[in-house]
Amino acid sequence: MTFDRRKFLGGSVVAGAGVVLTGAGTPTAAAAPAAPTGGGGGAGRGRERYAFTVMGTTDLHGNVFNWDYATDAEFDDKDHNDVGLAKISTLVDEVRREKGRKNTLLIDAGDTIQGTQLAYYYAKVDPITDPHGPVHPMARAMNAIGYDAAALGNHEFNYGIPVLRKFEESCRFPLLGANAVDAKTLRPAFRPYVIKRLRTPRGRDVRVAVLGLTNPGIAIWDKANVQGKLAFPGLEEQAAKWVPKLRSMGADVVIVAAHSGASGTSSYGDQLPYVENAAALVAEKVPGIDAILVGHAHVEIPERRVVNKATGREVVLSEPLKWGQRLTCFDVEVEWRRGRWAVASVGSKVLNSHAVAEDPQITDMLRAAHAKVVTYVNRVIGKSKAEMSAAEAPVKDTAILDFIAFVQAEAVRKALAGSAHAALPVLSQASCFSRTAQVPAGDVSIRSMAALYPFDNTLEARVLTGKQLREYLEFSARYYVQTAPGGPVDPGRVTNADGTPDYNYDVVSGVSYEIDIAKPAGQRIGKLTFGGKPLADAARFVLAVNNYRASGGGGFPHVASAEQVWSTSEEIRNLIIAWVEASGVIDPAVFASVDWKLTRDGMPVF
Repeated sequence: MTFDRRKFLGGSVVAGAGVVLTGAGTPTAAAAPAAPTGGGGGAGRGRERYAFTVMGTTDLHGNVFNWDYATDAEFDDKDHNDVGLAKISTLVDEVRREKGRKNTLLIDAGDTIQGTQLAYYYAKVDPITDPHGPVHPMARAMNAIGYDAAALGNHEFNYGIPVLRKFEESCRFPLLGANAVDAKTLRPAFRPYVIKRLRTPRGRDVRVAVLGLTNPGIAIWDKANVQGKLAFPGLEEQAAKWVPKLRSMGADVVIVAAHSGASGTSSYGDQLPYVENAAALVAEKVPGIDAILVGHAHVEIPERRVVNKATGREVVLSEPLKWGQRLTCFDVEVEWRRGRWAVASVGSKVLNSHAVAEDPQITDMLRAAHAKVVTYVNRVIGKSKAEMSAAEAPVKDTAILDFIAFVQAEAVRKALAGSAHAALPVLSQASCFSRTAQVPAGDVSIRSMAALYPFDNTLEARVLTGKQLREYLEFSARYYVQTAPGGPVDPGRVTNADGTPDYNYDVVSGVSYEIDIAKPAGQRIGKLTFGGKPLADAARFVLAVNNYRASGGGGFPHVASAEQVWSTSEEIRNLIIAWVEASGVIDPAVFASVDWKLTRDGMPVF
């Protein structure tokens, strides 16, 4: 797994007007520290200046077309956003025409090869790893658009290292991950950086370094794929290691592509010593960075300025919205001072992809690949006796989440039959991943199940006690906004307290309980029973749980350290599809029941 330094140094290529200084040969003299991004830094008249633009995307998640495979229709949301690389390609072409292609770079901040059924199809159904398998559509599109570099995202590791390496092999640009290192040698397992060389009108090249940083949470979320193979140190420590090296090699401008949000928070509690969303901390603590392309958090940040504590200079952060909905543009101006380039100003903005048409070059190139996926997801696999909707799942016990929990519990019971844990009751966890998910009455297709369970999570079985389960449920119930008794409750305003996303709220089937939202978080679970009797602290259960939660995702207590008694590499979505194919009929009467409800001082909310 160790990164091949000779291959890296020998594999530099000139792009546009020419790129590269990647560390080969004798380093040039150290570049001067960047000037304040807010102005010219005392520039005098007549000094030579040069402007260029670094464009950026992030969290593309397998979106090429402006298409929703779950609805089998053009993508749309309440804000009428559009998605996909075909739209991004048009925006990129417009910027290149305006600025001049040789005055632009295009980078990405990760999460590229997972997220849509198109991404799943070419990882699992017609895998790119087959000896004569296809080239990944995301690689084909990004190559055609002309990306210069892309950071690794955590979801790059979801399908295992061989799929990622095959994707990397197909890309005509480097995948960067300075803090993705070999677990044994701690040497880089991927390229840490690339230095691109831009020609100015007077021939004085500007050297732009792009440092790639990925998320330490990979060690938790994809433990099964990376344990013993790769390690993921913190972003701050690795940036502090690499940025001075880039400056010493002559980098005039340093851009970081970081698959890490800007909030300074972590979803995995204290399980890792590194911060999950560390982009702003990197800007604040590591001198020598001019701009950071932020990823991972799926939020829109047109421009945020963070003052570096060591230098007092501003670092510009920008995060374009997910799935190709936005394109970030960092506009950089440098000035020739005392025999070298220094940054005079940096600003950023985002462009909205719904303002442009899809690039026909991209759509024509990948139309056949898209058609294969559409045919696959529309295959009918069974029937449902009733429609099931997730619209109210965040506030009510709904049949659609009961269905997920039921299939998971059944799979675990079958797997544990005849084992030492076969006599333990099986409970099952489920989350509302999409409030728009629904299973129609009548024919059920693969796309219905894909919408119901869009993530590529796998299933595990962990042993919890009654006391641990109560604490697990209390932690989950922090999702609700504390609401005083009396008066109506707006379902749209009572959830997502403190920014907790829907996917980090769990319901548990197999027990009965109430959640009193009039009480403060940590004191909400009441009337917790099993088999009609109060739940005993010492009782033992097997919890059917997805691997994201079992590995610490969301920071739920106990489950990550609980005894694992079974696991499978099969995605939960595929377990659901297989169950429907084998059973032929989904009948809510078999599995649906109201086992939990929201209350205020004991009175039902809904």
